[in-house]
Amino acid sequence: MSDDVTTARPYAKAIFELAKKGSNFDVWSERLKFLSAVVADKTVADALEQPNSTAQARAQLIEKIAGDKLDTETVNMVRLLSENGRLGAMESIASLFDQYRAQDEGTLEASVVSAIELDENYRSKLAAALEAKFNKKIHIVNTVDESLIGGAIIHAGDVVIDGSVKGKLAQLGSSLSA
Repeated sequence: MSDDVTTARPYAKAIFELAKKGSNFDVWSERLKFLSAVVADKTVADALEQPNSTAQARAQLIEKIAGDKLDTETVNMVRLLSENGRLGAMESIASLFDQYRAQDEGTLEASVVSAIELDENYRSKLAAALEAKFNKKIHIVNTVDESLIGGAIIHAGDVVIDGSVKGKLAQLGSSLSA
């Protein structure tokens, strides 16, 4: 994965600059997510890895699958990635692009895994607390994991906050056995 990130970084940065210049972050974000899904498809991935496949054939495969969803800039990007053997880094490119975008916009995505679905009131209070902590606009993505029993685990950037009952019990068990 770190090789993918290293490989993806210059492409993601160039796409970010292009999107920033055109003020179309949302469009590029959607294009990259779509292309990531296409390249990640098992059948497509197998076809792209065929040793006798040319760069032009790989790019044409992606273009054919995408149909009219790609504009000229995106087609050129697909062709460049294909020529350089970098289509496999599409997921990392999309991820880095989203990171650059969030940094530019001063936002941070917080993944909140909770035992139950968060209601809007709790979501807004949590977002306000995280905004104060990180000094950024927070976008909360909530997933439910009933095995947590109660509470939540928050992933925001490099920070993990485990406030789940399951986590507290594991911590207590670890303390008691020490």
